[in-house]
Amino acid sequence: MAEFTMEVDGVVLPLDEDGFLQEPDLWNEKVAEAFAGGEGITELTEEHWKVINYLREYYLKNKIAPMIRRLCKETGFDIKKIYSLFPSGPAKGACKLAGLPKPTGCV
Repeated sequence: MAEFTMEVDGVVLPLDEDGFLQEPDLWNEKVAEAFAGGEGITELTEEHWKVINYLREYYLKNKIAPMIRRLCKETGFDIKKIYSLFPSGPAKGACKLAGLPKPTGCV
């Protein structure tokens, strides 16, 4: 079991040392909302969910996070908009909220 955990609705979730979910299958919308507060996001809007859902779908299909260019192209948001939605950035913020493991490369 992971050394770092977070509890959401009575479920203990293993996290890595950077606070990323270690088991993406345990993710749900309540987990995203719990992570949001830690990232300085007070409310998840429709635009947040568009990015989060795209990241999850891409990851579940490809087992890797998409590159930032693809994320921008597929969501229709430019990099500035992604950073306005996720102040800590697409890798740290958006991927974390989507329940993805910490990206190793450039997202």
